[in-house]
Amino acid sequence: MTFHSMWAELLPIGRSSASGGYRRFAWTGADLDCRAWFKEQAESRGLTYETDRNGNQWAWLGDPARGDAVVTGSHLDSVPDGGAFDGPLGVVSAFAALDELRGRGVEFTRPLGIVNFGDEEGARFGLACVGSRLTAGQLTVEDAHRLTDGDGTTLPRAMEAAGYDPESIGPDPERLARIGAFVELHVEQGRALDLSGDPVGIASAIWPHGRWRFDFAGEANHAGTTHLADRRDPMLAYAETVLAARREAELAGAVATFGKIAVEPNGVNAIPSLVRGWLDSRAADQDGLDAVVTGVRKAAGEHAAAHGVELCVTRESFTPVVEFDHVLRDELARILGKDREPGLTVPVLGTGAGHDAGILSGSIPTAMLFVRNPTGVSHSPAESAAEDDCVAGVLALADVLEGLACP
Repeated sequence: MTFHSMWAELLPIGRSSASGGYRRFAWTGADLDCRAWFKEQAESRGLTYETDRNGNQWAWLGDPARGDAVVTGSHLDSVPDGGAFDGPLGVVSAFAALDELRGRGVEFTRPLGIVNFGDEEGARFGLACVGSRLTAGQLTVEDAHRLTDGDGTTLPRAMEAAGYDPESIGPDPERLARIGAFVELHVEQGRALDLSGDPVGIASAIWPHGRWRFDFAGEANHAGTTHLADRRDPMLAYAETVLAARREAELAGAVATFGKIAVEPNGVNAIPSLVRGWLDSRAADQDGLDAVVTGVRKAAGEHAAAHGVELCVTRESFTPVVEFDHVLRDELARILGKDREPGLTVPVLGTGAGHDAGILSGSIPTAMLFVRNPTGVSHSPAESAAEDDCVAGVLALADVLEGLACP
């Protein structure tokens, strides 16, 4: 099966006819359809298929118990109304790269694995990279059991409803010990490659990033009869905090986004009693990120006090800067650069987006390949990659896997 036919099969799953974007949320029907697609791809190639204790899917060529396996893959879930390429490009390219290597007649000297990590985006339960965090021991079983979606369904109940056993989740060091290198291919979430004119690049590092929940608690009241001077309106403090986040990010050369909000009682003619907003912030270094978050918290406190509103800030997730394994990164550069003209090198670039490869980097050697995104748009239906660039990504991944698993 070609890259194009696999892509065409996966494309309709979870797609919204209204927005054109994807709603492949963890442990929902769309997610289960994606999982069924992965299993079918694995078994049609004669690979050994398994689902691990945390719901991540694996397809193996050779015996992973050897302990030096080369693994590639990504994720199949999406953000709300996300694009087609973020995650799925890496999974489809993994199967296509294996097909390419078989077509070349290469002989594997190390086991090869393909993986679909569960709930990478965190769209349903509010925490990104749940599958890889659990595996790497960066999310405790207790904290995982406390994760709930917007309807109050817990992660264990969602897994159970989808036919999986939630009682077995937790750290999986034995599985990680099987892996000698993990390489994740991903569409670039930015325009660095478009500006350089290169179809494929190599990741250098992931910016430190995190999510913070800001709860502004005021007093519900009638929108038509309550004088402005008598109001304790949390929406005002929240709105001023959103503007403060933009200012702090500009000062630090970072990014900060309030992209999700919940309001109670959420009535047109009611002053809110509670406004809950989630801040996502990322910076090139830890000092920059600390400056942004400290500034936003300070501004939020001042605005809350000015409007008679109580403020509570909770850090829900945090990932420090990730420097990808330098030896593995340099090996990728050597493999992909050997056929280039003298003086021409493969671009190496950083990213502000988090990935499963970043989560696993503290446990095993990891690296990433990026495929050019002509608009730089991501987490949107407008996300795109040219067909030729996708093929170039497959061939680059095949070259890397051949260099690592078939030396």
